[in-house]
Amino acid sequence: MNWNLTAPVDRQKFDPAEVFAAGLDQHHIANTAYPIAHLTTMRPYRVPRALVQQTAPQDWEQIDRLGLYVHIPFCEARCGFCEYTVVDPALIHSSENLYFDLLLKEIAAYRQALGTTHKRLVGFDIGGGTPSVASLQNIERLLEAVRDSFQLPQGVAISIETTPKIAAQQPEKMRGYYDLGIRRISMGVQTINPRLLQEVGRSATSVSYNLAAAEAIRRAGFRRFNVDIMYGFAHQSLTGLQATLEHVIFLAPDYITLYRTRYKGTRIAAQAKNVSLGEVNAQAELAKDMLLAAGYFATPGKNTFSRLAGDVGTSDYLTERVIKGRPYLGLGLGAQSLTQHTLAYNSGAAEKRMEHYRAQVEQDLLPLQDLYHLSLEAAMAKMIAVSFYFGEVNLPAFRQKFGLSLAQAFPAEVAFVLGQGLMHYIPGHDGAPCSLRLTSAGVQGYNGVIALFYAGAVKQHLLELSAAPVFVIPSLSGIPLQTQPAE
Repeated sequence: MNWNLTAPVDRQKFDPAEVFAAGLDQHHIANTAYPIAHLTTMRPYRVPRALVQQTAPQDWEQIDRLGLYVHIPFCEARCGFCEYTVVDPALIHSSENLYFDLLLKEIAAYRQALGTTHKRLVGFDIGGGTPSVASLQNIERLLEAVRDSFQLPQGVAISIETTPKIAAQQPEKMRGYYDLGIRRISMGVQTINPRLLQEVGRSATSVSYNLAAAEAIRRAGFRRFNVDIMYGFAHQSLTGLQATLEHVIFLAPDYITLYRTRYKGTRIAAQAKNVSLGEVNAQAELAKDMLLAAGYFATPGKNTFSRLAGDVGTSDYLTERVIKGRPYLGLGLGAQSLTQHTLAYNSGAAEKRMEHYRAQVEQDLLPLQDLYHLSLEAAMAKMIAVSFYFGEVNLPAFRQKFGLSLAQAFPAEVAFVLGQGLMHYIPGHDGAPCSLRLTSAGVQGYNGVIALFYAGAVKQHLLELSAAPVFVIPSLSGIPLQTQPAE
């Protein structure tokens, strides 16, 4: 399979200053979650439904290394800030065993269609939702099926997610995960502010749960322990964020990941208008300063901070995606998959219900809702968007994946970020540039910078949404960064 023909809108060139300004104006949606408004911006690349089953396996034939993500769509309660595919919590007890039966059947379908026993996993994440809601027996069934159907090297760390409440109340489940070979665990604290927790309906977090959970995770044997914190809530103060950071630093996890609140598709979406870019940047700056002072390290723009030397902190699955643009297979309700030339969404991504997913799996079909045959421009935008989890684009990986340099693919955009001091080249061991990384000023303009590398249709979408064509963002040196193009 080759790249799809580029849609006319994606061939359009836009002024980098205007796109940068639109990204800042639409800062709540211009981020690593790509594509934006895919029903319209990706429409030219959508594979007709009648051809999906025969087209989907084709690009996997030449892929021998991939990441694996398994989605568990269960939570004790759906948090107000959640944008992911999660089924009605009331259905967990009646549908959990059925769902894992379907997962195993989906794995078998991919084994048949792709010959997965010959494919090597470079990372394996079990996410959600809250996968720790499921029984230990079902997680064990899943791991056995994956090990039987893929090559899973011993050095690849399997990662799983939990809530503080489950880890605190079920320490035997944490020990069970470790005994099953899971070596990385991520726990979502998000905030310790009682008002915010109540507003978003998060009963799975409290200070007492957090302390007991961290102890249970350590006693289970985990040495790769991550805690998530969220910022950018509508009613979140710098003082409140500072209290959360102090508490999480006291828990002494190996990694701390900062997630900015994404409002799109959530129950609190209407609150987005109450959060300014200035407030978000101030919170991110506070968090960075506190974490660096506490011995956690991250390069500018990177959202995971690690206190382990030589360890970037993210799961093997995400690290391979971010740095190398590695293909990944998503299993389960609403999961996303990416090959070299296709992007796919599993059934349930839209309606967040199991019926269609179940019907396809039970018919031995790949449970795909949508499949997109990407153009070169769409694929490049997808890789670069994900790269910004680390605040930089790996240049050798980009060239290897697409056959041209980043500067060749985006000449005006690269010139703009270099000229405005938003990004700079980082040399490798041989002295040649190995990455294009955000500067401190670029971190302040993160949403505008990332928008520069979107495909044309998405840039046009942001420009149409944008109400403010010009922004002035002060750099750390006090020199204003003027985004309006010179006359």
